Amino acid sequence: MINLWRHALACLLALLLLSPALAEPAKPKPDFAVKTKAIDGQVLLDAPIRADPKLAENCLAEGKKWIAENRTEAEQEFKSDPELFRNGAWTYERSYTVSSLVADRYVSIVRTDYSYTGGAHPNTDINTILWDKAQGKRISIRPFFTETADGGPAMKAMVTGVLASLKTEKKARGADDSDTDYVKSIAPNLLKIGAVTLTPSTEAGKSAGLTFHYPPYAVGAYAEGAYNAYVPWQTLTPHLSAEGAAIFSGERPKGDDDRAR
Repeated sequence: MINLWRHALACLLALLLLSPALAEPAKPKPDFAVKTKAIDGQVLLDAPIRADPKLAENCLAEGKKWIAENRTEAEQEFKSDPELFRNGAWTYERSYTVSSLVADRYVSIVRTDYSYTGGAHPNTDINTILWDKAQGKRISIRPFFTETADGGPAMKAMVTGVLASLKTEKKARGADDSDTDYVKSIAPNLLKIGAVTLTPSTEAGKSAGLTFHYPPYAVGAYAEGAYNAYVPWQTLTPHLSAEGAAIFSGERPKGDDDRAR
């Protein structure tokens, strides 16, 4: 009987020791990776991107170029000052994640760059890609609006929506509402308003508006993290082209606003 209890106890302890490892989700395998004494770099593509050969090729080529540029810089620094790498190689990771597919044609992708070069904290940058499956290339949101001139009515409406969304989100996070310096950086210009994606919708195949993505530091302190600003399509209705009117409808799904937190 004693031996039986000992055996049962040994099995229980073995399960307890193994359970943390079993509970940890497997890390995704990178689509490209390079590791030297100076750099640990990788590129990761979302599964829907891998499923589209032309899109995958486009993103992977861009990711490889980014890794190569950082590798050159890191290895130069390693040669000139190895002490900078006393805690290990510099880390660079670029990931491409699909945030929405609209009209079975327009693929919105969030590109997140993570890097750590031994500073006080890692750095994160966020950009976006809008891919037109029909044309097999990257496009902007311009075709969805009657005009997108700098300082024009459509861009001003977007800025108004972005600032209102950020104000609401900052309040929800308990952030310092007296810090409004970021307002000046959000200009009515497609290249300066922020990285944008088509917001998913409760209506299949449609978009509920525009989501603007801001990395840490862009619109607040680093500790506040990244922000997403949602602009509902209804506020942009007067500025929609026929192509835009065809894709915008429905509401933003519950939970979509949690992506930046």
